[in-house]
Amino acid sequence: VQLQASGGGLVLAGGSLRLSCAASELTFSSYHMGWFRQAPGKEREFVGKISRSSGSTAYADDVKGRFTISRDNAKNTVYLQMNSLKPEDTAVYYCAAQRLWTTDMSQYAYWGQGTQVTVSS
Repeated sequence: VQLQASGGGLVLAGGSLRLSCAASELTFSSYHMGWFRQAPGKEREFVGKISRSSGSTAYADDVKGRFTISRDNAKNTVYLQMNSLKPEDTAVYYCAAQRLWTTDMSQYAYWGQGTQVTVSS
């Protein structure tokens, strides 16, 4: 199983980025997908998640209204659209796959390698 995250980069505060996570060797439509992030010196934290059929999403409070998760099961890809970015959004962003509908990262079975997002003020 491989989850390949991409789309990170350097952006000014207030700007936008869209992250992608492409899955292979995985029955993608059978898995809920989550996004997590880890800032320097901090623990990895939940950002958001989307259900198998895109019927449900959930977000951490500090990204709600700014970030949107979507998926395309035909392309085995999940997206994280990030708008109104803030310097505190700077982190390595990870995608992860899980059959359970959970925000508990310890329950996620498969993880991508992470992509760096840096927001400058």
